[in-house]
Amino acid sequence: MLQVAFIREHREDIITGLAKRNIDATQMVDDAIFFDEERKQLQTELDNTLAESNTISKEIGILYKSGKATDANILKEKIAILKQDSKTLGDQLNAKSDELTNLLYKIPNVPHESVLKGNSEEDNEEIFSEGEIPKLHEGALPHWELAKKYDIIDFELGNKIAGAGFPVYKGKGARLQRALIAYFLDKNTNAGYTEYQLPLLVNEASCYGTGQLPDKEGQMYHDSRDDLYLIPTAEVPGTNVFRDVLLAESDLPIGITGYTPCFRREAGSYGAHVRGLNRLHQFDKVEIIRVEHPENSYNAFDGMIDHVKEILNELKLPYRILRLCGGDTGFPAALTYDFELFSTAQDRWLEISSVSNFESYQANRLRLRFKNSNGKNELAHTLNGSSLALPRVLAGILENYQTEDGINIPEVLIPYTGFDKI
Repeated sequence: MLQVAFIREHREDIITGLAKRNIDATQMVDDAIFFDEERKQLQTELDNTLAESNTISKEIGILYKSGKATDANILKEKIAILKQDSKTLGDQLNAKSDELTNLLYKIPNVPHESVLKGNSEEDNEEIFSEGEIPKLHEGALPHWELAKKYDIIDFELGNKIAGAGFPVYKGKGARLQRALIAYFLDKNTNAGYTEYQLPLLVNEASCYGTGQLPDKEGQMYHDSRDDLYLIPTAEVPGTNVFRDVLLAESDLPIGITGYTPCFRREAGSYGAHVRGLNRLHQFDKVEIIRVEHPENSYNAFDGMIDHVKEILNELKLPYRILRLCGGDTGFPAALTYDFELFSTAQDRWLEISSVSNFESYQANRLRLRFKNSNGKNELAHTLNGSSLALPRVLAGILENYQTEDGINIPEVLIPYTGFDKI
């Protein structure tokens, strides 16, 4: 979340920036400043009351030693009043602090200066494209029909076991899925990311730390008995590795990667564009996460973009990069680039990765700091990206690599699959 001091110092810039998200944040920003003033006033009153109580307590001790018990007892009555005042002020302070925090949770991050105002994905800006769209043979099939033809993914079986959006991968389909995971992890660890195996369930504090709460309650599976959430992305447990951590400046930068299944309740609308692997309730994803010095976070962001490019170039899939407009940028992100690959059989672009810089927004929620060269604690910057989300990459491979007599395997994956064709 945004720091109150930052809100106070940059009020107009924040209001202007959030207008890119189509939000009039004037009232929220002014309320945050006002609530903080009230909080400070209550803190001052509480501090003064406690100081007066401490002073009188010392006087009581001196009076008793001097044999002036009557005077001491009179002051003890005043101490009792001050204690009650302190409790009242403390309760008011806690309530006001909670009110301020809850308000700050509702204010999204301010978009980076390069982000354009826009309402939806229709207003996103294409900034890069790579690869030639292959020309498929007559009668080429979409991936869900290829999956059935070659018996590698069973959507009906998944529907029987769990419901729509839970496919079952079989035979070479399962092996190709495993090959992609291993390949992505190898690419990430070879680039310097440390591999983590992360929990698939997280607590409420973790969801608040990365900004899934209070923004995306409806998209997550929640176990009310234990108050745990199935992760919608490895970003949540991975970034929370650093919650309540004070780093040394020399610890930076930090990069971690991890493979996890991911779970999302809201799987979108119905229709052909969400068929097959296009949109699922359970899917596999490999994530990269960075903790950076604020001065280096945008250089790191560029490096993450180049890293995902390299993976897609090796897979030889046609793709493009979009800079998301304000209306399509995620709640905690300052800047997001989406990667989309072209699904030739479906004749449409499919999102396969989002790379985001959250600047200090998540770090403030997480209390993730480092001690800078001046010896002061400073908020770090956090970034994350998919490298990559598997379902649509797999769909793209099946469709773009199909031939009349089978599906070729990208050359870079053959050492992982052990076969070159389905």
